Amino acid sequence: MTDHRTVAALPYRPGVGIMLLNAENKVFTGQRLDSKLEAWQMPQGGIDEGEDPRTTAFRELAEETGITKAEIIAQSKGWLTYDLPDDLVGTVWHGRYRGQRQKWFAMRFLGADSDIDIATAHPEFRAWRWSSLDELQGLIVPFKRALYEAVIAEFRDLIA
Repeated sequence: MTDHRTVAALPYRPGVGIMLLNAENKVFTGQRLDSKLEAWQMPQGGIDEGEDPRTTAFRELAEETGITKAEIIAQSKGWLTYDLPDDLVGTVWHGRYRGQRQKWFAMRFLGADSDIDIATAHPEFRAWRWSSLDELQGLIVPFKRALYEAVIAEFRDLIA
């Protein structure tokens, strides 16, 4: 059983998230390789020491998807957070964090689907697809749904 006072004292891991939009305003989603659930998500990752969030967003996008042809069209006004479920706190990130604090970026994909390569040096996804905004919420693991609602609300005007 997890001690909630101990978990609450843990910091959030600093990171970024990317809502990558194609020409049809569909969102890139990848199916996580390390999950037994039908876990899909947008690209995201941790900020390295001394790295700024914009640089991290481009690095993570390339590392997870092979995509290098994209431009930032918006960023979240503030930092958005999610908490890990109790059963993951002690295992993810060696138990050092309670969840993530992320700066989100909306990016426009400027390449072709053939530029996408999830078989990267350190793969995170087993499959990928373009998803509509309406189906995005149903694809995401439950503990990230509130975060995704906030991201969608912030970037919805870009997808009109």
